[in-house]
Amino acid sequence: MSGQRAPLYGLLLSGGASQRMRQDKAALAYRGEPQLLRAWRLLEAVTERAFVSVRDSQRDDPLRAGLPQIVDSYDAIGPAAGILSAQDLHPDAAWLVLACDLPLLDSGTLQRLIDARDATADATAFNSNFDGLPEPLCAIWEPSSHALLLQRYRDGSYCPRKALIQSNTKLLPAPGDALDNVNTPEERAAMQQRLESPA
Repeated sequence: MSGQRAPLYGLLLSGGASQRMRQDKAALAYRGEPQLLRAWRLLEAVTERAFVSVRDSQRDDPLRAGLPQIVDSYDAIGPAAGILSAQDLHPDAAWLVLACDLPLLDSGTLQRLIDARDATADATAFNSNFDGLPEPLCAIWEPSSHALLLQRYRDGSYCPRKALIQSNTKLLPAPGDALDNVNTPEERAAMQQRLESPA
């Protein structure tokens, strides 16, 4: 590892309100395991240190309480709050930011992202399978991305995807369906059936 390359930490985003799902998405179980814990295992295995991003009201939640946490220090502005809070705490680290609701994600996809990491860029990200735009919630955010994210926050712009579009981002081809997420009870039922029915 060269001297200028920032250490890679992991941030598992679990602070969402899950409004469309009508229950905490992090606690949804696939193959008998809450997806937050499954994603945590994947992330912890490939980063030097890993943390779960939580809102203040979630600190003592049984699912999250046993894991190292970074509590949002920004208003409820979605994923940008978690990323900015982590960058504030460890400004010299690069962050592999991961959503907790990716039931098809596997370790090979994370390793592909890490192997392709360009530490001289602001970020390394996959293109989305759906719209070809950068996928911010399975991406590596280098320390240099902080200034733009913070400026956008101050300007009232909270979309991390738009921040990636405006940044020097190394883009990788979409990794098949590995980043498909589940936002509604109907999508969850379809995913359950897909994962748990015999091949």
